[in-house]
Amino acid sequence: MPFAAIVQRIRSFPLSIGQLTFGSFFLVLAVIAATSMASVIAIRHIGTTFAELQRLQAVGDLAEEIDRRMNELRLAARDFVTDPAARSDRVSTAVSALNDLLKKTRLELAPEQRDMIDGVTQRLANYREGIEHVTALIARRAELVTALPPLREQFESTIALVPDRITARNLFRAQNQVAAALLAQDPMGAQQSAQRMQAISIDNPELRSATDAYAEAIISIAGTEGEIAKLDKEVLGTEGRQIGRVTDLLRDISARRGRVLANDFARTLRDDKWQSIILGMAGVLAGFAAAVIVVRRTVRPLKAIARSIRALAGGEKHTSIPATDVNNEIGDIARAAEVFRRSLVDADTAREAAIHALAEQRLAEASYRKLFEGSVDGIYVTTPAGALLNANPALARMMGYETPEELIHSVSDIAHTIYVHPSVRAIYQSMMRRDGMVREFEYQVKRRDGGVLWLSDSATVVRDEAGEVIRYEGTVRDITDQKRAEDAVAEGRRLLQQVIDTVPAVINVKDKQLRYVLMNRYMAGIFGVEPADAIGRTTSDLMSRYGAQKTDENDKRVLATGKGLGFYEEEYMDSSGSLRQWLVNKLPLLDADGGIETIVTVALDIGERKRGELEMRKAKDAAEAALRNLRETQNSLIEAEKLAALGRLVAGVAHEVNNPVGISLTVASALERKTATFAAEVERGDLRRSRLNDFLETSRDAASQLVANLNRAAELIQSFKQVAADRNYSDQRMFDLGDLTEQVVMSLRPGLRKHHLTLTVDCQPNLTMNSYPGPYGQVLTNLFLNAVAHAFPDGRPGAVDIQVRESGKDNVEIIFSDDGCGMSLDVRRRAFDPFFTTRRDQGGTGLGLHIVYSIVTTRLGGRLDLDSELGRGTRIQIVLPRTAPLEQAAE
Repeated sequence: MPFAAIVQRIRSFPLSIGQLTFGSFFLVLAVIAATSMASVIAIRHIGTTFAELQRLQAVGDLAEEIDRRMNELRLAARDFVTDPAARSDRVSTAVSALNDLLKKTRLELAPEQRDMIDGVTQRLANYREGIEHVTALIARRAELVTALPPLREQFESTIALVPDRITARNLFRAQNQVAAALLAQDPMGAQQSAQRMQAISIDNPELRSATDAYAEAIISIAGTEGEIAKLDKEVLGTEGRQIGRVTDLLRDISARRGRVLANDFARTLRDDKWQSIILGMAGVLAGFAAAVIVVRRTVRPLKAIARSIRALAGGEKHTSIPATDVNNEIGDIARAAEVFRRSLVDADTAREAAIHALAEQRLAEASYRKLFEGSVDGIYVTTPAGALLNANPALARMMGYETPEELIHSVSDIAHTIYVHPSVRAIYQSMMRRDGMVREFEYQVKRRDGGVLWLSDSATVVRDEAGEVIRYEGTVRDITDQKRAEDAVAEGRRLLQQVIDTVPAVINVKDKQLRYVLMNRYMAGIFGVEPADAIGRTTSDLMSRYGAQKTDENDKRVLATGKGLGFYEEEYMDSSGSLRQWLVNKLPLLDADGGIETIVTVALDIGERKRGELEMRKAKDAAEAALRNLRETQNSLIEAEKLAALGRLVAGVAHEVNNPVGISLTVASALERKTATFAAEVERGDLRRSRLNDFLETSRDAASQLVANLNRAAELIQSFKQVAADRNYSDQRMFDLGDLTEQVVMSLRPGLRKHHLTLTVDCQPNLTMNSYPGPYGQVLTNLFLNAVAHAFPDGRPGAVDIQVRESGKDNVEIIFSDDGCGMSLDVRRRAFDPFFTTRRDQGGTGLGLHIVYSIVTTRLGGRLDLDSELGRGTRIQIVLPRTAPLEQAAE
């Protein structure tokens, strides 16, 4: 039989849709099964290879973990060796963790790799032995270090007692070298320095013994450090590197095995890929063939039948239905469609008539529905009793409901459900009965969410044939925002009036005819009227009632210029006849077009301020006069205090000069008597050699005492002359601060002995200043006299210390301190205040430290700081510039 005839017979063979679908599905399922079996085989091989790769990855991870644990062990060992405070338990913990990891790793490795782990375990045992040895050495080092401080202290104390400074200096130099080597962690250098210390020649047996003991301790510590360093290098370092090499070898073996498995894995994937491609293409071809058969035997006939049915639906009643002679499900569908076509032809005639009858009714309903649903206002239909019959969507949304149906079902009685005030519903019903309608009837309603709305209602009644009211039909408009705006405007006006009524100032607003449109109660009180009575009237109208007047020129200037006038003063009579003074400002308020709409006036009563200014001016003049008198008095007191200090200085110098002058006078008198006796013996001619020698010895002693005492008196007088000259000479000059301080102190020393005080001066040499020596001397004198008077009560002994040194490049620092009774916190805060003193009952003026503060901060251009506590003395720090500022000098 020819092939074409076979194909034609297959096409004509009646197959049902189920048979075609099952055959196509079975063909595709067979291809999928073949593909799945091939994939399962390939996946099993891939799984085996992947498992091996995972095992190798785990081996690599274990090697990394071993390496990490070994690094932790090295760090712990390094800290233990280098840091004396480190604990040895960290090393033990790291060793135990590494041992556990090696045991776990050995179980997961191949037999040829377990030997490597055994080698690591042996290396680790060696490492542990080295750590134990290092631990013993560290303990020994700790004992030696603990015993070192007493030996060092004995060594240093023994050196301090040795009179031979060269030997002491050599020993100290050797000790410094030992300390430097220990700090630099150079045990060999410390040992060599200790040996050099032992080699120094020492004659003192005690020093020799102390030196040898100290050097032996250093040598022992250095030897122990050397052994620790040797173990650290030869055992810990070597074993650690060997363990690292083993782990590296383990990783290399795992990597080589991984590359082999990776190549096998890639080859398996490549073969499986081509196998899947071939089987997939076969499946696609089989599925395509099955789809072609299904389409030709089912889809095409069904499409033809569907096209005919759509044509029938489109109005082509005489369209033929294909495949009505096919003996399967498709033929059944085609024959049913043909029956449907014939029934449709019969029904069309009846439908045409019905459609024509309903067209006009639908048009009318559509127009009403469009108006009803599209209105932005709410539309309702209710019964006179208050039942809601109908509502449009706008009303439902207005009341907070999703749909009109939901609103209708939720409202049973409008008066109690919708109205906020049910009595308003009664008024509404009364108007509807009386007039048959309402227009813009306003009332409040409750929304679904509890909110309150204002509505404007316009409605009419609908009656039946008998004239009875059967329903109300109306529209409502939401006027809530309008009501709120009206209330807000009214409230704003009320608040504005309240606010301006509380302001104690004149506030008013005038229109362009200068009539009041707003006035606060304060201004109404000035005119003697109520604020409401002033609206619409002018200033002249209000003031003429009590015989006063006021010009409107300033208001007219604002209207003419369109600008504010700024603050100005004016005065006029109020309703009580009093003259009031005001500080006024007028501003224009513009409308939308930029023209002047109103004029705002604000005025403040400045009568009290004017009277206050006058009183303040009088008080200021009186205060300035008192201040001038106070300053003159203060200057007089300061000059008196300066003269008193100078007087005390002169008395001390005079007393000190009196001693050498008195001694000189006594010696001169004795020498005069001795000379007369010697002259008489010479005249008698009985002068002996012994008497001549005695006279010469006496003359020599007398001359020596005269020269010494007169020189002392001359030095005191010269020092006093210099100090006095500096204090009287106020010009700026160059001087040496140390020399000037010594001269001032020399003039102060006569008063020390009777007060049992010790004065110590420490001056840095070559401190040249360009400043004022007289004021500086006055400062030192006042500080000394203040310390004598206040720091040592009851005449108890004490010490005063003066230190002078450089402070930076351009300043000097003077520290004046004593070990007296000190000051309390309150006294310390007020110490520099003028006329403050704790000895006013003993004649104190309170100007001593104030003069010091004034001279230092003004004349000398410096600053000072006071530090004092009760029972701990007083310290005053003065910092002065080496060149006095010109502006201070000008004063």
